[in-house]
Amino acid sequence: MNTPNKLTLLRLIIVPFYVFFLLMPSVPHHYIIAILLFGAAAYTDHLDGKIARKYNMITDFGKFADPLADKVMILSALACFIQVGLTNAIILILIVSREFAITSIRLVASSQGKVLAANNWGKAKTISQIAAVLLIMLMQYILELDSMGCIDLGNTDLYAHWFDVAGDIFMWISVIFTLVSGVIYIVQNIDFIKSAK
Repeated sequence: MNTPNKLTLLRLIIVPFYVFFLLMPSVPHHYIIAILLFGAAAYTDHLDGKIARKYNMITDFGKFADPLADKVMILSALACFIQVGLTNAIILILIVSREFAITSIRLVASSQGKVLAANNWGKAKTISQIAAVLLIMLMQYILELDSMGCIDLGNTDLYAHWFDVAGDIFMWISVIFTLVSGVIYIVQNIDFIKSAK
């Protein structure tokens, strides 16, 4: 197994650890631990692709596992956010629906020996999702520091309210990128979709 594929597997291995800390408020500084682990997982996404392209290490396993690992990483975080009340199910449903639709098209293409390449909108989608997750966890960590007495925000309820509003804005921006990238992907590959058997 080459280095990019090992990094992809590492990303999948990290997921349960950041999920654990994200869902464990009894652990001091659990949000910053989750941020660091999620950030490390996200960085492996950048690194594995860069190494694979630079050293011509692109494999069939990597083509399948890399986008799968991305989806597991993001969707796990969003599922945790729903559980702790940081986002709503509609956001997760829209993102999952887009991912299932595009993955289905890719699987059909793959079964016919065709590769439908990702586009820059897909990359923008992933970056917007990662940024939204990191920013929401960072805002929650600030509130955690306040509750622990490490900092004094003063009017904590006001900060919590505006952090919730900001979190919703970040998530909906990522949803817009997600849906737009899906529509563009379908439009770019409409000829294949129409001719698919």
